[in-house]
Amino acid sequence: MSKSLKRVKTALDAAGLTVEIMETGADTKTAQAAADVAGCALDQIAKSIIFKGEDTGNAILFLTAGGNRVSAAKASAVAGQLLGKADAALIRAQTGFAIGGVSPIGHLNPIQAYLDPRLTAFDTIWAAAGTPHHIFPISPDRLIALTGATPADFTES
Repeated sequence: MSKSLKRVKTALDAAGLTVEIMETGADTKTAQAAADVAGCALDQIAKSIIFKGEDTGNAILFLTAGGNRVSAAKASAVAGQLLGKADAALIRAQTGFAIGGVSPIGHLNPIQAYLDPRLTAFDTIWAAAGTPHHIFPISPDRLIALTGATPADFTES
């Protein structure tokens, strides 16, 4: 088990959740690929989109429904600062995950997080489990509780 996958499993266990992490056997770097493997709707995939806060230099996490795109202007307004592109080094340093497998939980460092309200329309959503080959199911309410994410409108219309 990779260190990244182990951190996600540890975070789920610490929260008292019995969750079966699915090994996909396929690359699930895209939301559509993850939805196909999970057998769910595209919008049931919680994408972890990370920007760099230009004021703080910190990574900021936007959990977005699979079919939605983050609006940079709306996301900046929600975060209260101009957002820029987060490079792979910042993402790895703050979260401990590589691009393509960033989980919403199990980060190395605390991260400010926001959640696309579209995700709350489902009983179960799926998120990356720290690798491009692992995903896990969770209720939106549990995900909000674990991440401390604030529901906000930050997607393109």
